[in-house]
This record gives sequence, C-alpha cells and structure tokens, in this order.
Amino acid sequence: MTVNTAPIKWAQRSDSLYVTIALQDVKDETINLSDSALVFKGKSGDKEYEVNIEFFKAVDAKDSTYKVLPRSIQMHVMKAKSDDGDDGDDDEEFWPRLLKDKALEKNQVKIDWDRYVDEDEEDEAGGFDMSALEGGRGMGGMPGGPGGMDMASMMAGMGG
Repeated sequence: MTVNTAPIKWAQRSDSLYVTIALQDVKDETINLSDSALVFKGKSGDKEYEVNIEFFKAVDAKDSTYKVLPRSIQMHVMKAKSDDGDDGDDDEEFWPRLLKDKALEKNQVKIDWDRYVDEDEEDEAGGFDMSALEGGRGMGGMPGGPGGMDMASMMAGMGG
C-alpha cells in the first residue's frame, strides 16, 4: 500500500508553534514528538498517511500537547528555551521556517493563515486560541505565572 504525505499547516508565536495535520477522521494514529522531530502515521479514509519532519530548531516535547479532532490533528508545540545563560531576551524568537530542510518545506508545509501573526504584531494578537486543544493528550502543565488563570477561579467567576 502506498503511503501518502499528510498535509501540514503551521503558525508560530515567539514561544510556540501551532501545527495542524490536515486529515479528516484519522484512525490508528501514532504520534511521536521528540525535541527535534515529529513522526506521524495514521489512516484517513482508506489511505495511509505519514509525516516525518525535523524541526528548524529544538522544541520542548514534554510541555507540548496535541489533540485528534474530526477534521484534523492540532498540535501546540513549545519551542525549547536556550540554556546559554544570556540575558534571556534571545530565548524566544520567530523562526524563518518550520523545517530544518528548506527543500522539504516547499513541498510539505503551508502557512496557517488563520493563525498567522506577524512578528511585530504578536503583542497585540496574543497567544494561540487553545480552546480546540482543551483536554488534549500529553498535556503538560500550561504555562502559568502572571496573566495565567487557573480553572477553579475561572469557573467560580462564571458562577459554576
């Protein structure tokens, strides 16, 4: 059986990536996210699909999440923080592309224009809408800290 390359869309913020594998009704999926690559295999309809990509830079696999939805697989992949001990401002930056291999990028990856934000407009736009990923598998701790919200206080504020 021929294996097809699954279509990928992506968008980014300075601290994370939003990767969509655009396949409907995925069955028998295996998703392996490491700190440098993403490997996906699964069936959609009667066809087998796969993705095997190496990221442009390192990511933080343990704090990343994904969810298999009826129309796609949505992934929120956290960019790795560099450990070089600088002043910390250089940790978060926009990548020029998703993949290490520029040639593969042209054939396999498209920009997710629905989630795209220009680098200098990021502060106005804020982070990604994560509502599609709530209850996702592999969920690490969501970044809290200033501006973070815990679910209990949010529900109490809604009268629930």
